[in-house]
Amino acid sequence: MNGDGQRTPIGYGRFAAMVVIVMALVGVAFVLVELTRLMMLVFASVVFAVVFDAIAVRLRRWTGMPRGLAIVAAVLLLLGVFFGVFTMFGAQLIAEFDEIRDKFPAALGAIEQQLDRWGLGEPARNLIQQGTSDLSTLASRAGGYVISAGSGLSDVVLVLVGAIFFAADPAVYKRGVLLLMPASAEPTARAALSDVTGGLRGWMRGQGVSMVVAAAMTSLGLWLLGVPAFAGLGLIAGLLDVIPFVGPVIAAIPAVLLAFTVSPMTALWTVAMFIVIQQIQGNFLQPMIQKQAVDVPPAILLFAVLASGTLFGFLGVLLAAPVTIVAYVLVQRIYVKTLLGKDIKVAGREEGAAD
Repeated sequence: MNGDGQRTPIGYGRFAAMVVIVMALVGVAFVLVELTRLMMLVFASVVFAVVFDAIAVRLRRWTGMPRGLAIVAAVLLLLGVFFGVFTMFGAQLIAEFDEIRDKFPAALGAIEQQLDRWGLGEPARNLIQQGTSDLSTLASRAGGYVISAGSGLSDVVLVLVGAIFFAADPAVYKRGVLLLMPASAEPTARAALSDVTGGLRGWMRGQGVSMVVAAAMTSLGLWLLGVPAFAGLGLIAGLLDVIPFVGPVIAAIPAVLLAFTVSPMTALWTVAMFIVIQQIQGNFLQPMIQKQAVDVPPAILLFAVLASGTLFGFLGVLLAAPVTIVAYVLVQRIYVKTLLGKDIKVAGREEGAAD
């Protein structure tokens, strides 16, 4: 407005600058959307880099070796454990998975007979017929899935190589992030990076214990119930434990189906066993994990899994827990602590309002 109360017209130069800014923002948003998969792969590399760094810290503490040699040893150790397990038990696991595949028709037949006895066979068959077209569509896209599997293998290699670079000299990348921040925001950014690293390390320690316990308890329980392929099913349960809430449900499906080949009562006991295991994990293991990492409310973690799957697909589901932890830590440090000045709890420690 000018002195006479009239609106001052916007000059052509200022209008052009505003248009350019809006176009730049739209372009940046478009690029970020297009690069979401790449961003998730970068995040996965950071997660593995934290794993390598944590192992290297322990090796240096125990042996006193230089950091570079400790990183190499950490990478070789982790890869050696991975390939060693599958070399030692690969043939057995393949046999277990083959047994699962061979037992599925009998399991489905047993389920159908039991549903017929309960008077629910016809509705179930109608549901199966409705899903036939979907299965046909999936089968027609088998070639695309093979290509995706090949791409997934290359993504794994890319993630591991990137993780090695990140872990080799994390200070370089931290300095790069801090250089992008205003001088007044550097202390908060530095503290946020430290919080993220601590939270991820704690989550991985706890998650590793949880996966091993889930695999062991599931295998033991299925063995006691006489369910076929109990070792393979236990491995599936352990691997899927990394996906909060959804993973254990997915792991229970093949176990219950195979339990039907034994008897319907065995299937019911299998369902009860998975519920008991989830109660043990929820009441004992998860509190231990949260003490080591970040106390993320369960509801937030559940909806984060769904949101990550919707936005980023299967890769988002796998990384839902660490992504949620990082986001939760950043909100605590930047918004709750810095902007609101309230007390926060990060990576298992209390932190007051005044630093």
